[in-house]
Amino acid sequence: MTSSTADETYPGQRLGLPREGSGSVARVPRRLAGLAIDWLAAVVISIAFFQYDAIATMLVFAVVQILFIPTIGGSPGHRLAGMRLQLQGGGWPGVWRPIVRTLLLVLVIPAVIWDGDQRGLHDRAAGTVLVRA
Repeated sequence: MTSSTADETYPGQRLGLPREGSGSVARVPRRLAGLAIDWLAAVVISIAFFQYDAIATMLVFAVVQILFIPTIGGSPGHRLAGMRLQLQGGGWPGVWRPIVRTLLLVLVIPAVIWDGDQRGLHDRAAGTVLVRA
């Protein structure tokens, strides 16, 4: 019986993260759920206060990301979907990393280009990783 190296590796292994469970790389369905929650909240706030303005929605989304990642370890969507954002080596991401990450996230393209650890370019640039809580 032979197995390739690809069969033995998993997202987050190179980062020293577990294969599954708490601390493992958050997978796509969980990420999409968190994103949907955050975007829906931004739309509701935009409708309530700005009669739904696309720019206001994007700004609300960005502000929520920037405020909540350093304070509660992730956006409300991240936390409700069972995730947290941490530094690549573990620990608090600080204040500037969530800003860089969010600015790239709202550009969309960096968020949909992933590496072998399922981290988007926005997370690579910020030195962060989204993990299961």
